[in-house]
Amino acid sequence: MNVVLIGYRGTGKSSVGRLLARRWDCPFVDLDDEIERRAGMTIAEIFAAEGEPGFRRRESTVVQDVSGRDRHVIATGGGAVVDTDNRSALTHCGRVVWLKASPQSIHVRMSADAATSARRPNLTASGGLEEIERVLGTRTPIYDAAADLTIDTEGKSPQDVADAIVAQLGWDTLPAGGETA
Repeated sequence: MNVVLIGYRGTGKSSVGRLLARRWDCPFVDLDDEIERRAGMTIAEIFAAEGEPGFRRRESTVVQDVSGRDRHVIATGGGAVVDTDNRSALTHCGRVVWLKASPQSIHVRMSADAATSARRPNLTASGGLEEIERVLGTRTPIYDAAADLTIDTEGKSPQDVADAIVAQLGWDTLPAGGETA
């Protein structure tokens, strides 16, 4: 059994994922980090060299590999579950938790994180809050359909979000794949 964190960038998937993995004493995988490690390039460099289709192909390969693991906390990239095959693999490998925030909060969080803009390119020509609202409008029904559990991260620290996930799942430890949770 895995816990898969989904949601728009800036919702805390990586920070919360690390906290959950530490709490449950299990491995943590950040899909974006794994894609960069395998490619030997940043996400921005992959987008520049191969475009979004090239990045999404790489992402799908990593999703298929990671979804075969057990007892991992997995933080996806914001668009990973848009692809039907990725969504299917991730929803079948564990419990999917959607970390949700308002477009305004996401914009503030992303603006405060210099690494986000340097590492990840804009997805539309508009960028900024307008891009977040547009992309989130498209992805929200997908996130909602994929999620077993939704956690609103608005005004919460990563620790508060991790605690809420643990409380709602009711797990002191992350169960193995064959265990009933």
